[in-house]
Amino acid sequence: MKQKIRKIVELHDPECWRAQRPAEKRAWNRPALADQAIYRPDGVIPRSELPLKPAAVLVPLVDRPEGLTVLLTKRSPKLTHHAGQVAFPGGRCDEEDENAIDTALREAQEEIGLLPEKVDIVGALEDYETVTGYTVSPVVGFVDPDFELVPDPSEVDEVFEVPLEFILDENNQTLESRDWQGKKRHYYVCPHPEHYIWGATAAMLVRFSRLLREMS
Repeated sequence: MKQKIRKIVELHDPECWRAQRPAEKRAWNRPALADQAIYRPDGVIPRSELPLKPAAVLVPLVDRPEGLTVLLTKRSPKLTHHAGQVAFPGGRCDEEDENAIDTALREAQEEIGLLPEKVDIVGALEDYETVTGYTVSPVVGFVDPDFELVPDPSEVDEVFEVPLEFILDENNQTLESRDWQGKKRHYYVCPHPEHYIWGATAAMLVRFSRLLREMS
């Protein structure tokens, strides 16, 4: 599975072209897929004004002997935004970050203590636009299982792993809805028995799953 994923991601993002695009260029390009497209399946897709706010997340695939897992975090309940939600390690691009790879690795080290040398970057998925006006680059990397994490308690409440096999199963990818601000809001959910994975994180996992199926 590891070699299959590596080949597909490298074909999707040759020589890490997407992963190495500067933030200022990504800010002015509208991603094809967005939260709004999921929240408004009627085809009416209001979006944020350009430029968007560039961000990146690490999609960490841990190479366990029993199979690949996805490393995820549960955000601190004390945070102002998205408190308590499941997320990838990541955040907004800083001025010193040359590209999405720099952002993803820096944020992963700051949030959970994952050292960059433990991550083998293979490429990035297409950017994803959030309803809050961010353009997020999901950077895919294989993680050496011989790591020690030191989560920042001000940002991260928990770090956990989910078998990739669970994520790739289409039966574990559902589209749900609820009324929000007077409108019906649709969002993806990966109904893990112990962790509620939903929203942009679930949507990016669904996209990753579809990419692997389409290019297999």
